[in-house]
Amino acid sequence: MPDSTNNSSSARFVDGAIPAGLLAAVRSGRPLVHHITNSVTINDCANITICAGAAPVMAEAPEEVGEMVAAAGALVLNIGTLSATQVEAMLIAGRRANELGIPVVLDPVGVGATEFRTATAHRLLDALDIAVLKGNAGEIGVLAGTGGSVRGVDSGGVAGDPVETARECARSTGTVVAMTGAIDVVTDGSRVFLVRNGNPAMDRLSGTGCMASSVTAAFVAVADDYAVASAAALAAFGLAGERGAAGARGPYTFRTALFDELAGLSPDDLARHARIEER
Repeated sequence: MPDSTNNSSSARFVDGAIPAGLLAAVRSGRPLVHHITNSVTINDCANITICAGAAPVMAEAPEEVGEMVAAAGALVLNIGTLSATQVEAMLIAGRRANELGIPVVLDPVGVGATEFRTATAHRLLDALDIAVLKGNAGEIGVLAGTGGSVRGVDSGGVAGDPVETARECARSTGTVVAMTGAIDVVTDGSRVFLVRNGNPAMDRLSGTGCMASSVTAAFVAVADDYAVASAAALAAFGLAGERGAAGARGPYTFRTALFDELAGLSPDDLARHARIEER
């Protein structure tokens, strides 16, 4: 079966002014992004949020998360290094965010790898109104129930068409799905956006998936259309990856360049170089 992400006969490019305007809104509004996230990538997520133009806070004590999230523009829940206490904090913060109309971005890191991790992802999806579910192909395939595999926290891919997998996940969960890969797929179950920015070096560095969730949260914090905002965020992050990879000597020079390029990215850069197709 041909990969529908490569069939552009019915696609059109999104006007670059749209992602540019969202980046400008992030930079001018500097929304606070509250993270309850994993310990492996927490510092990178904080710094990439700053580079995007937003402000991070990394608070996960159940005693304070309800109060902290009330000041935020978006909440990121990342299940990469789970504990029972962290799950409790996620539920408290997520329910408070829902009460206040604050968008919640869920990153189901490694879902399908263990029963606890998989059950937690389903519990959060059932208990909370999730604005954006951002995962790799394997994670989204697991949650869609259409077939997906993970090894540890890495994607093993999906069994079928990635676009239809993402669509099915969006329809079954009632969320916008942002599925990252060589070509990112963003869908609300009806519309589909294909983001063709990025570089293979991004897959060879730990934490880029988590960082993508942080950038996505920064964009959805200033938007009403979460699908468009997610696509714009992934285009900005991908474009920074393209530029960072150009002069990198290896993974760690690329890591530094990724931060620098996102921090230096202008709305005009994004207007001219974002490659977002709508189906």
